[in-house]
Amino acid sequence: MGQFTGKIAILGSGNIGISLAKGLVKANYVPAGAITLTRRTLSHLTGFANLGYQISADNAAAVAASDVIVLAVLPQQLNQLMEQISGAIDLKRHVVISVASGVSCAAIREKLGAQLEVIRAMPNTAIAIGQSMTCVAADHASAENIAEVTKMFETVGAVVKINEDLMTAATALCACGIAFFLRGIRAASQGGVEIGFHADEALKMAVQTAKGAADLLLQMQSHPEQEIDKVTSPKGCTIAGLNEMEHNGFSSSLIKGIKLSAIKAGALYTKE
Repeated sequence: MGQFTGKIAILGSGNIGISLAKGLVKANYVPAGAITLTRRTLSHLTGFANLGYQISADNAAAVAASDVIVLAVLPQQLNQLMEQISGAIDLKRHVVISVASGVSCAAIREKLGAQLEVIRAMPNTAIAIGQSMTCVAADHASAENIAEVTKMFETVGAVVKINEDLMTAATALCACGIAFFLRGIRAASQGGVEIGFHADEALKMAVQTAKGAADLLLQMQSHPEQEIDKVTSPKGCTIAGLNEMEHNGFSSSLIKGIKLSAIKAGALYTKE
């Protein structure tokens, strides 16, 4: 597939929508002029107009002028947005991508048209630096459109296609998960202060060590335990520290936190 030749509307251009737009342009997927960014307060987008993006406060008009529609508002704003654009949706032409957590493809098709192709995407905040872990799912979209959406989100990180019933689980592991790993890094840096480093030094050391651990797994395509075995010598200091953490519930607390996050994520949209 070469450069995408259609037009893209990103409705509700907050952090995720804007990060996606920047990624698509940076990767040469589309020129800025092929993307329309919408927001209720247009003044927030004037900087993007100067960069060549189309900007609009009229969601229906943006939809009518585009081929791919990205619904990038919060779940509680989604129903209102869908009411605004339902009249402008062309079932044969449009592909809809929703990043609203907890809202099924079926719920969107119910409002916008039963035959519409809807693909859900769940990125995380690392999308801002092109390092998102994005999960995509659909209920009856074509393989071509799923491949195209995958390609779009690969401009801002890694993508995994999953079954739609796992989307709330993906929210917990990937979207909430950013916070869990950040808290782990924060705790390690606090440990560093207690053993003698200044706070800024300890944080830098913890951050780079965490990044090194993640990159080791990505680049070596190895398993965490394989890499742990290389650091744990008999009667050594690493295994002593690891076992102390495990006695205090290190792994089990992370597992339990992820399970609870998944339960909460499943109830976000239904509560509105």
